[in-house]
Amino acid sequence: MELTRRLLEQFLAVVDEQHFGRAAERLSMSQPPLSQAIQRLERGIGAPLLERGPRGVRPTPAGAVFAKDARRMLNLQDAALERARRVAHGLEGDVRVGYVSILSHRYLPRLLRTAAREMPGLRIKLRQDSSASVAEMVASGALDLGFLRDPAPVPADLITRDVAVERLAAALPTDHRLAGEETIGLADLREEDFVLPDAAALPSLAQQLQLACHEVGFTPRLRATADDVTGLFSYVASGLCVSALPEELSEFALAGVTFVPLRGTSPNLDTHVTAVLRPDADAAVRRLLDLITRHMPG
Repeated sequence: MELTRRLLEQFLAVVDEQHFGRAAERLSMSQPPLSQAIQRLERGIGAPLLERGPRGVRPTPAGAVFAKDARRMLNLQDAALERARRVAHGLEGDVRVGYVSILSHRYLPRLLRTAAREMPGLRIKLRQDSSASVAEMVASGALDLGFLRDPAPVPADLITRDVAVERLAAALPTDHRLAGEETIGLADLREEDFVLPDAAALPSLAQQLQLACHEVGFTPRLRATADDVTGLFSYVASGLCVSALPEELSEFALAGVTFVPLRGTSPNLDTHVTAVLRPDADAAVRRLLDLITRHMPG
């Protein structure tokens, strides 16, 4: 059995749509040839890959594993083709960059601006996801370069490089009693209600804030959670609660939010922005990382 790209794409379309008819429409083909192709694939593998029912299909355990590997194969094939094009055309082509949402406000505009100026033949395709997912996609070849705030989930076979350091600052309503101070201690907020980063959407920031508070002897009193920076700012601006956020975000804060630096030398107040790439990353990826590292703030 020849495991062609087309066959893998057909199988993944059925898995994604969970329906032969919708998958056929997505692939711009009729349903009978698609069904026949999947049946040939199952015969070649020697195992059923899909459970068929009156309302659609779903992958068997073998099918779920094969789908994951099929996506990896397609990603690696795309990466190989694009890397060859970049090398052949003198660093021209596409580089796929992943990032976590909280980095988008300050670092991504700088990355795009620097790349456009220094490497005009390069096009950057952006993908936002969690730290763990970005690292996994870099490892699998789905992304060429990733930027994370939390290096913990990085696979051992990836190269990491710290490109910036962020420090937490108190984010307070502008009319808060401490908003006019030059600096405060995090412990000064022990009696305040907090809006906290959602642990699923912003895991590294959520963990960092909890650890920093625990270190000075209190658990932040939860008033609300938010899964992005805009939501965190909105709650603080409402006057309902306070938070602690990377001080680099102060220039993007909503009206009604004041940032006050936090005193202390705790490592829990600082976090690193980390770049991840594969050891075999090509010259375009490495050159892009070198450029961004030199132009990153901090």
